[in-house]
Amino acid sequence: MSQQNKVALITGSSRGIGRAVAIRLAERGYDIVVNYARSKTAALEVVNEIEKLGVKAVAIKANVGKPEKIKEMFSQIEEQFGRLDIFVNNAASGVQKPAMELEESHWDWTMNINSKALLFCAQEAAKLMDLNGGGYIVSTSSLGSIRYLENYTTVGVSKAALEALTRYLAVELSPKNIIVNAVSGGAVDTDALKHFPNREELLEDARKNTPAGRMVEIDDMVNAIEFLLTDKASMIRGQTLIVDGGRSILV
Repeated sequence: MSQQNKVALITGSSRGIGRAVAIRLAERGYDIVVNYARSKTAALEVVNEIEKLGVKAVAIKANVGKPEKIKEMFSQIEEQFGRLDIFVNNAASGVQKPAMELEESHWDWTMNINSKALLFCAQEAAKLMDLNGGGYIVSTSSLGSIRYLENYTTVGVSKAALEALTRYLAVELSPKNIIVNAVSGGAVDTDALKHFPNREELLEDARKNTPAGRMVEIDDMVNAIEFLLTDKASMIRGQTLIVDGGRSILV
């Protein structure tokens, strides 16, 4: 396929929701940038799977919590593709501890990857998107941004910042025809959830108390993200779409 294919960057796409988004967009014909922080093997497996779909894919290692690494990643994207049409801000991390046990390093690590990364990635993404008349930015968030979740202080606060930044970016990037939104998910049984001390409790709550009658699955998140990356959603800007089967509306 042509080098002029549209290009999508998905951070944290070696596994979980990011991996599923990367494959879905590849199925739609996008060339894909698979970003990862640790597992090169997993990232290359995603690249291999995407290439079987007949599009181009590259794996780029970058800790998006560090602005200098972000700049290096986008330099590689510009060099290899010369454009960017979609940026899915999916990479996330965080320390799971009660508020009274948090240290400065826990706070900085989580905020850097979960919220600062969106700002500095968006700055670089906008430069490339502007070359081709616009694009889409969608971030993944979680219910901890608006609800109390046990041991979730740093992540919840960082996701609240991400959602606020989504609103600011949506306004400031609209003149460039760059559409910015976020998708917030209920409990999804991914590898990331394995790090939660109260994982089983969260899963049991989702199974029992979700009005839709089932837990949120990875495809539910991917479907919402994909929708926000289409012209059908062009008048949705600066919003956080909650995909939780109705769980968050129960007191």
